[in-house]
Amino acid sequence: MAGNMGMEQLIPIVNKLQDAFTQLGVHMQLDLPQIAVVGGQSAGKSSVLENFVGRDFLPRGSGIVTRRPLILQLINSNLEYGEFLHCKGKKFSDFDEIRREIEAETDRMTGSNKGISNIPINLRVYSPNVLNITLIDLPGLTKVPVGDQPVDIEQQIKEMLFQFITKETCLILAVTPANTDLATSDALQISKQVDPDGMRTIGVITKLDLMDEGTDARDVLENKLLPLRRGYIGVVNRSQKDIDGRKDIKAALAAERKFFLGHPSYRHMADRLGTPYLQRVLNQQLTNHIRDTLPGLRDKLQKQLLALEKDVEQFKYFRPDDPAIKTKAMLQMIQQLQSDFERTIEGSGSAQINTNELSGGAKINRLFHERFPFEIVKMEIDEKELRREIAFAIRNIHGIRVGLFTPDMAFEAIVKKQIARLKEPSLKCTDLVVNELSNVVRICTDKMSRYPRLREETERIITSYIRNREQLCKEQLILLVECELAYMNTNHEDFIGFANAQQSSDNSNKTHKLGNQVIRKGWMCIHNLGIMKGGSRDYWFVLMSENISWFKDEEEREKKYMLPLDGLKIKDVEQGFMSRRHTFALFNPEGRNVYKDYKQLELSCETQDDVDSWKASFLRAGVYPEKSSDVSNSDEDGRESSTESTTSMDPVLERQVETIRNLVDSYMKIVTKSCRDLVPKIIMHLIINNSKDFINGELLAHLYASGDQSQMMEESAEEAVKREEMMRMYQACKEALRIIGDVSMATVTTPVPPPVKNDWLASSLDNPRLSPPSPGGAGRRGVPSNPTPANAASRAPPPPPASGRPAPAIPNRPGPEQGRQPPAPPGRPGGQGLPPPLIPSRGTMPQIPQRVQQAVGQAVAQVAVNELTNAFANRFK
Repeated sequence: MAGNMGMEQLIPIVNKLQDAFTQLGVHMQLDLPQIAVVGGQSAGKSSVLENFVGRDFLPRGSGIVTRRPLILQLINSNLEYGEFLHCKGKKFSDFDEIRREIEAETDRMTGSNKGISNIPINLRVYSPNVLNITLIDLPGLTKVPVGDQPVDIEQQIKEMLFQFITKETCLILAVTPANTDLATSDALQISKQVDPDGMRTIGVITKLDLMDEGTDARDVLENKLLPLRRGYIGVVNRSQKDIDGRKDIKAALAAERKFFLGHPSYRHMADRLGTPYLQRVLNQQLTNHIRDTLPGLRDKLQKQLLALEKDVEQFKYFRPDDPAIKTKAMLQMIQQLQSDFERTIEGSGSAQINTNELSGGAKINRLFHERFPFEIVKMEIDEKELRREIAFAIRNIHGIRVGLFTPDMAFEAIVKKQIARLKEPSLKCTDLVVNELSNVVRICTDKMSRYPRLREETERIITSYIRNREQLCKEQLILLVECELAYMNTNHEDFIGFANAQQSSDNSNKTHKLGNQVIRKGWMCIHNLGIMKGGSRDYWFVLMSENISWFKDEEEREKKYMLPLDGLKIKDVEQGFMSRRHTFALFNPEGRNVYKDYKQLELSCETQDDVDSWKASFLRAGVYPEKSSDVSNSDEDGRESSTESTTSMDPVLERQVETIRNLVDSYMKIVTKSCRDLVPKIIMHLIINNSKDFINGELLAHLYASGDQSQMMEESAEEAVKREEMMRMYQACKEALRIIGDVSMATVTTPVPPPVKNDWLASSLDNPRLSPPSPGGAGRRGVPSNPTPANAASRAPPPPPASGRPAPAIPNRPGPEQGRQPPAPPGRPGGQGLPPPLIPSRGTMPQIPQRVQQAVGQAVAQVAVNELTNAFANRFK
């Protein structure tokens, strides 16, 4: 098979890159450009594509043969075969059978009478001699419908072409036959619309062998007449007779080469013409694209390498069986645990700060100063129940006698009952703190997941110690309550005494106001707004010691309402069936309206923690929660007990009850204040600080005493796989960067040709009379009327040196191709980077005998070949 040698030389480069990226598990997105051919009917578009692939597989004939777009995906593979998307699973090893299937599929969709369709045929060709690239064979442009073609056939074909050639990654081959007027070429006009700068367009002139005798396309091919930025390349395809005679592509390429060398107008630029040169130009575009893509790939790899280096640093010299490394790792992890635990509790800052919820020391602080005081307030009983108990206590102490004085034993009995109830919130606070400490330990040991046994043993030791301290702490808290029960210190400076207690106080049940200062601000949702306002809405609330106000937003410009807090209480409200918010309500125990016509104001927050925090803030403002006795007392029991207590209570007893009530309230304030201060201190000392000291001082000794350290420091299977995978990724990343560096050195990019004045593309259609003569017109007569500088020929990629024999094999470095020049005069051999020598004018050419021209040409060609061979040998040493 006559393959595409330039493409075959690019394949190892791409394969190296793909192998390196496959090891990394990263998809290498080279996104090689598509190559689409546009032109008129029978311009030779399919032949150009076949020559690029190197196989004969496309339908041929006269008129419109390509009637559906053919998207040809070339895929590098060890085997050579073809697959159609519409024939999934069927492999075509015979390329003649592929051609017949293309013809049959075209007829199935468009019929056999020249109809067209924009539905593409997708063909994949797997071969070891191709790159992963997409070629597109498009229908030829036509103006007059024939057969079953629609009236707007021209517009339909143009829209079909634009679907493909508007993509920036599509390289456009504008194919024009040499025996037609180039100035009115539809292919060039369409290319100009989508590629006005000419960056993606290469002109291809076909059928040079079919031009009228005495005419040629030399000025066009030299880019002097009707110039393009990337110039023109002439090719000679097989004729229909050659195709019918089964003339293979290799023989066709040899005949093409012979034609250009033997034609007097093309002999001097024969190496810039022909299918092999077109292949080299297109392959150079692929090389340029690969070179342009490499910087992005290199940046991606370097970022990945930097990200891996930190993790790999500890594994570079890691040996799993080395006991010294295990001991060092164990010590480092314990030190890290000590640091993380202290930072989490003390709040001294950490690299991993929880931004979603309170945790560690912050949550424990909230338990101490919000949750615990709220639990103490909740356990208080209601006023009626307390007075009834005081009355019973006084009457039982007096017995059968009539008491003239208030008995202090009644005070002591009631106070002890109230103090005993402080045990429950104190022990509950301890449980909550221990749970949070357990969470902190679990989070801090996450970094030990590499050694699961070490992590498990560490958590067990610390948790066991915390549980032991928890038991001791609870014993101390119970002891604290018992100490309060043991002796009633009625000489306390804050105790009001019997004298002051006899004076009835209306404010005995109210907390001390701090002035109308701001206690808390935040967002809450009001639920009972009415259907007209949507039922619920979020507002910005400002809680003060005497009232609560809400605003439209946190700027507090538009106040919606201000609600006084006098006489209000808090109660919980059950969540709705579909609601996820936590709701509570403010209400008046006497049944009065709180907000407009509503008996209660229903408020909600997103989390239970927010609700608890607001409740604690309401406590500071003197708004207490609803007592359980308020709900549990039924009307009958309430009336019966109330009647019994009030009907049997005389004025003297009422005065004594009021005195004891004031004494109990005064003394319980002292005890509660002391409890709120001492309970957090006891928990902090006996649990938190001792646990911190244990982790810093004794944990390591307990780990050594717990068992065999070598077993404890065994890696988990997942961690070993992760370490090996990370090291493999690191090495593969370094290898990929090395290969990219080699590819950058092994491939040379060619600069984009400078812009040319191609406004003839627009003017030729506007005024056809001004269009220059076509290559196949009356022929050239003397110097062309629109000459350009002699170096305009360099806009097309320059050829290798011309000679009568094939040039020696040269490594795949497109740079020398760029530097190869036409034969230069003796003493000035063409070298890389030098401008091409001027072509002798046609007026002087006949004065030199033919034999002299051949001899000089062979000598200069030999000198140029020797110079290039020496240059490449020195370059690749």
